[in-house]
Amino acid sequence: MTLIPHYINGVEGAEAATTLPVYNPATGEAHRQVAVATAEETERAIAAAKAALPAWRATSLIKRADVFFRLRQILADRTPELAAIVTSEHGKVLSDAAGEVSRGIENVEFAAGLVHLLKGERAEQVARGVDVHSVKQPVGVVACITPFNFPVMVPLWMVASAIACGNTVVLKPSEKDPSAAIWLAKAFQEAGLPDGVLNVINGDKTAVDALLDSPDVKAVSFVGSTPIAKSIYERASANGKRVQALGGAKNHMVVMPDADIDSAAAAAVSAAYGSAGERCMAVSVLVAVGDVAEPLIASITEKVQDLRIGDGTDAASEMGPLITREHRDRVESYVTGAEAEGATVLIDGTRRIAAGERLDGDGFFTGISLIDDVKPGMKLYEDEIFGPVLSVVRVETYAEAVELINAHQFGNGTAIFTRDGGTARQFEFDIEVGMVGINVPIPVPVGAFSFGGWKASLFGDSHIYGPESIHFYTRSKVVTTRWPDHTPAQVDLGFPSNH
Repeated sequence: MTLIPHYINGVEGAEAATTLPVYNPATGEAHRQVAVATAEETERAIAAAKAALPAWRATSLIKRADVFFRLRQILADRTPELAAIVTSEHGKVLSDAAGEVSRGIENVEFAAGLVHLLKGERAEQVARGVDVHSVKQPVGVVACITPFNFPVMVPLWMVASAIACGNTVVLKPSEKDPSAAIWLAKAFQEAGLPDGVLNVINGDKTAVDALLDSPDVKAVSFVGSTPIAKSIYERASANGKRVQALGGAKNHMVVMPDADIDSAAAAAVSAAYGSAGERCMAVSVLVAVGDVAEPLIASITEKVQDLRIGDGTDAASEMGPLITREHRDRVESYVTGAEAEGATVLIDGTRRIAAGERLDGDGFFTGISLIDDVKPGMKLYEDEIFGPVLSVVRVETYAEAVELINAHQFGNGTAIFTRDGGTARQFEFDIEVGMVGINVPIPVPVGAFSFGGWKASLFGDSHIYGPESIHFYTRSKVVTTRWPDHTPAQVDLGFPSNH
């Protein structure tokens, strides 16, 4: 069975005293093994990054940019190869995996503009004969800890900006689908990145704890569930590190009575069930305002009738399996327990699969579920389910919709569907959520902006990728300069003056 190794200082290798299985979610078979790093192996990766830092920091911005231009071409040329790796370990359909690579390329393109992004500021003659300028310098060794749901895109969200800013990186991908991270590290090397600048450590909590506790790691980037994000933030920040930790979500999509029902229904189906709902920006709550619920539900029900669920390598499949059997069972528990909470199950994905209407075999498949009459306080409403389950909450007014969203613990993404520009503008103003879509169901910002939520969806002050990533991965240094002139020097023991 293939062993997925670590990648340290430009070399693949692993002692592999301990391994974990890596499954093909479409078959349920463990088809690979991944090495589990010890604390000592993790420290070796940190040491490699630390050793590579001085030379990489001193590398000219133009030479750094060249790496990203070459990397972009490698990713574009070999997207099918990388997408196939993602599908084999995550399960998402090939078209979705290719789309993930495309969104990752956006961040590589942004990082290639580092000559502009790393410019400082300058002011002359702030006092007589005195000039001041600022520079952006790297923070040092950075740890990037990434989730299973986007094994290409999220690493590129972090690694591209961190390396562009002159840092060196230890990447710890999810142990559930780690092969893409090794592929990316070798692609960086092929693009001209020096050994040691990007290292990949596979493993579990042992590796993560070593990264969080090492005094040589100066910053930590994380994307995952809220409990783990909170834990990582507290532990890393207590150790004096700069931390950005993105957590969970419960994304609401508001449909106003004046919305185009057919378009809203199509958007809800795409945003709720795409990638089997394993997206932190997936729509999981449909907020139906006024009398829009019945026609909206009818349109959604019609659109999902012919949805094809199957192996992600099958071109006919529109939705693949979930990542693990355990996660599938957890997702289905919300559906099977919905009626006991007082909700109405309109489409039960667990029964459709169990009845063999969609699939046979041992893969980690579930069907899509649609649940009506969901209310705050239900586990179905409060928890992040992270699967193909769409809840419908009925409210009478716009004000109720806003109050509902603003009261939720998560504040990652939201959307409103309406034809009224005034309503849309007011929603943008009123809503307490980090990313907002106006007739856009999944408002993931393009690479030139930054991604991140509010409330329990973010721990730390910085969003990820885009302009905020440049701030996170650099420290500002301000230099005040005076050159000798022909005025006789005088001793002055008073407080320094700008006059």
